[in-house]
Amino acid sequence: MSAAAASARTRPPNWKARAPPPLPGPAFAAQDSLPRLPVPPLPQTLERLKESLRPISHTQDEYKSVVDKIDWFAIQEGPVLQRRLEEHASTREHWLEEWWDDGGYLGYRDSVVINVSYYYGFTKHPSHLKQTPAARAAALVRAAMLFRQRWKQGKLEPDRAKDTVFCMDTYRWMFDCCRVPGHGLDWSVTHAKPGDTGDSGHVIVTRNNRFWKVPAAQDGRILSTEDLERQIQHIYDASEGKSYPGVGILTASNRDVWAKDFDELVASPHNATIVDAIHSAAFLISLEPTPQPTSNSEHDVAVAHSRALWHGAVVNGQPIGLQNRWVDKPVQFIVFDDGYAGIMGEHSVMDGTPTVRLCDDVLAALEKTDFDHGAATANVPQPTPLDFEITPATSTAIARANADAVALINSQALTFLRTSYGKAAIKSAGVSPDSWTQLVVQLAYARLLKRLGQQRAGGTYEAATTRRFRKGRTEAIRVVSSQADAWVAAMGMDNVGTQQRREFFMAAVKKHVQRAKEAGAGQGVDRHLLGLKKVVREGEKAPELFADPVLARSSNWVLSTSAIFSKRFDTYGWGEVVPEGFGVPYMTGFDDYLQFTVTSRKEMPNKEFIDEIEKAADDVYNLFLSGKSAL
Repeated sequence: MSAAAASARTRPPNWKARAPPPLPGPAFAAQDSLPRLPVPPLPQTLERLKESLRPISHTQDEYKSVVDKIDWFAIQEGPVLQRRLEEHASTREHWLEEWWDDGGYLGYRDSVVINVSYYYGFTKHPSHLKQTPAARAAALVRAAMLFRQRWKQGKLEPDRAKDTVFCMDTYRWMFDCCRVPGHGLDWSVTHAKPGDTGDSGHVIVTRNNRFWKVPAAQDGRILSTEDLERQIQHIYDASEGKSYPGVGILTASNRDVWAKDFDELVASPHNATIVDAIHSAAFLISLEPTPQPTSNSEHDVAVAHSRALWHGAVVNGQPIGLQNRWVDKPVQFIVFDDGYAGIMGEHSVMDGTPTVRLCDDVLAALEKTDFDHGAATANVPQPTPLDFEITPATSTAIARANADAVALINSQALTFLRTSYGKAAIKSAGVSPDSWTQLVVQLAYARLLKRLGQQRAGGTYEAATTRRFRKGRTEAIRVVSSQADAWVAAMGMDNVGTQQRREFFMAAVKKHVQRAKEAGAGQGVDRHLLGLKKVVREGEKAPELFADPVLARSSNWVLSTSAIFSKRFDTYGWGEVVPEGFGVPYMTGFDDYLQFTVTSRKEMPNKEFIDEIEKAADDVYNLFLSGKSAL
């Protein structure tokens, strides 16, 4: 590719349609029968908006002002915008898809590291399997390739919740594809072929910044674990004591900077071929040095593992983890020299639930003593090293990207907590573990604000899946409620007894459950408001409501929360979404503990917040459960 051709790169208008579905089978069988994401009724959304803004307002006058604007909007501009949105929705499979892809992800220009990417850390490699990093990496490759094969052949059972089948559309972007940087807007490219049965393909393995193309199938069959281990061990051996230019760090840059650096990189036909090999790989495996905790405590080990997966290590001022990765790959396994492993996920066209399924299925398969490791092959091809041509401009770009990455990594704080009780105790109190946990976080944050002498600066976002709809992704659960605030206040009043506090708590739980159900049913507030904003035409004056400070505050997600679960994950996380905020990933599925990760910028009171979460968790336990002898 010439430099001129590279700089002229534009996003294909139909890029999203280029990833093929699987062959006919259970995986996609329900797709055509899934309902479309609804456009909620305007009066319903506006009433729910009013209710959600009451606790966000700092004064009664503030609240009255925004309610007046909502009432005006309901009569004047709102019905016109609602009709436009309904017309827009009538001509599309999913009325939100392009707006959400671009507005939420592909138009975002800061680094995806910290700001967008997420990670899961895995529990230990099964004891009956060979305990070397090459063996662990090989087992992950074999099991993930078998998962990919089942997907391509249409044999995966669709995800579901109880009797509700979920959309599987985003699985099209799990394998054989990659995000690419654009000038203003990114997109994803796919190398998946219609009709592919998953009997071919390669993976990319990186070590000491060097990229290797590793055949994962030969002669129409996926290679055995032993075959893959031999290839990966070759990479370890050939990399001993060597280091290469950290080209992978370029992917961690600001997206517009990366787009310019990408143009320079692929101006070389040799480099363009390497980039195509990376993009077309089923997935990537990064082989990295062992994370170094500050102590052997559970907390410090979890923090070291989390940070190593989240953004990689910094050693002697070099971001050695990110140099060894390609963070635009949607699936990137990471295996450390001590055998610890996990995944770093790229978020733009696929949310976390599909990769939870991938990782959980892979790890569960490897636990079984009868897992099909395949038969060894006599003549396995050697992995091919992929060495970039480095121009002076690319060398300068790498140095700059290294410095930017180190500054970004060093700006972040992360803490970790496991409580002394979990799902089993919470269910014995007859409470949804998710609602319980969200209220723990609300109590902790309110106490933190009181300690700091600050008012609430925004809302709490909890992700609800809308995958019951065709091409559905997420909706926001607005966790902050008047009921939650009333309970939080009651917890600080000496004249409010235990029974009253319980009643306030259960009222807050009821409201949270209601909002969670509404969001999952496509009847939330935030995506509808986004759609109404998007249909304001060029040259038209935007409704006054859209500029209201209380409305803006309500979607300033100072607490960005989400829950996933696998009993095979021991860490999980991602970053804060606003500078003054916290990321609060949590897991409620363990019987004997709740797990929290708290991320933020270093200037934020991160340690104080997680200490408040621990205290709040104990206080809610004591409110309901301290007198139960079984506990």
